[in-house]
Amino acid sequence: MTVTHTQRAVSGALFLAFFVLPAIAEAQSLRGSNASVRRMYVQAKREQLYFYETPTGVRNAARKGRLVALPRNGDVTVGPVRYPYVQPQTRTFLLRLGAQYRAACGERLVVTSAARPATRQPANATRSSVHPTGMAVDLRKPKGRCLRWLRSTLLELEGAGLIEATEEYGPPHFHVAVFPTPYGRYVAARKGVTQIVASKTYRVRTGDTLWDIANEYGTTVENLTDANDLDGDMLMPGQKLVIPNGR
Repeated sequence: MTVTHTQRAVSGALFLAFFVLPAIAEAQSLRGSNASVRRMYVQAKREQLYFYETPTGVRNAARKGRLVALPRNGDVTVGPVRYPYVQPQTRTFLLRLGAQYRAACGERLVVTSAARPATRQPANATRSSVHPTGMAVDLRKPKGRCLRWLRSTLLELEGAGLIEATEEYGPPHFHVAVFPTPYGRYVAARKGVTQIVASKTYRVRTGDTLWDIANEYGTTVENLTDANDLDGDMLMPGQKLVIPNGR
């Protein structure tokens, strides 16, 4: 039987539809899978992250600066987390996502789990969990438009290869593993862009908040944080801030 160019094209399209497209969709669907768990684990190994076995190991790592405390500010709040420590880039991710989330939803992002030593994993946890490294966090699942926003944002970051996220249902939450090196490069690149478009400065007055300043100048809390390399939302009267153009 002779195969025409049209038949070859149709065959190729069917292959794409049945094999390639489902694989892409699965990778960016927030649905848990063995492949998703594997991606997180492989990235942790590639980054040479240490899997902490005990609570003492996690606390020692925090004391030595290998893990850092979860952020607690006007954008991010922490639930009853026993080991409130994460990798530095995961903390940066929470600061940035928290500022974006508050701007979009008017409420704080809630972290419900962070570094979790291997000996304190729940019974249903996979042996390949990356919680013992501190690269992963659990986020409380909101409702309505805030849920839609969070899903969309996590999917975008996952599609860029910066995180691996899974939407869980028992109990409802998002499990997010932040890939330290790719995410660090992403943040560095965005900081560079923000600095380039900076147009003016502002001197902080008593009572000012980042939220107020961002609204006044048509930018975002995230942009202000990036442009001024801020680690949190504390401001001091007299402090000078670079005001970036809005995006």
